[in-house]
This record gives sequence, C-alpha cells and structure tokens, in this order.
Amino acid sequence: MAKTDIIAKIQANAGIATKAEAGKVLDAVLGAIQDSLVSGEALTLTGFGTFKVSERAARTGRDPRTGNAIDIPASKAVRFTPGKTLKDAVK
Repeated sequence: MAKTDIIAKIQANAGIATKAEAGKVLDAVLGAIQDSLVSGEALTLTGFGTFKVSERAARTGRDPRTGNAIDIPASKAVRFTPGKTLKDAVK
C-alpha cells in the first residue's frame, strides 16, 4: 500500500472533503510521530502499538568482500512493538 492509498482511505473513512486535506492530516500525524521519536519519547497508540528509539552500541564487524574487520559506530534505531488489537487483527 502506498501513501496515496492511505490518503484515499483516510478521506473515505473520516469524511474529509478532499484528498489534499486528507494528505495534510496524514502528514500532521506522521510529523507528530517523528517529533516524538526525535525528542527521545516513546509513542504508544493503544491497541495499535508502541514506537520507541533504541540505542545500538558500537561494534566490530566484517567486510563481506575482503573479510577485514571494520568498526561500526553506535547508532539509534526505531523499534515498533505491535499492540494486542493489531496482533489479533493480523492473525
């Protein structure tokens, strides 16, 4: 499913007049999620799931072409844990 498909569903389900308005709604929601994660907060949507940022430690890896050891720097990653309602719906 593409972003345009989601916008069309939002328009139909929420009774929004135009796809442009539905697109603004989706962009606002995604922006709020991003702002929450950038500030380090976890975001819980009850029944849907939880988004949170986790830290990845620096580590040593291998270059698959040469086999040489390389240093992989520490980084952050977004994690998503689905909620019960979402898990049950997918089953």
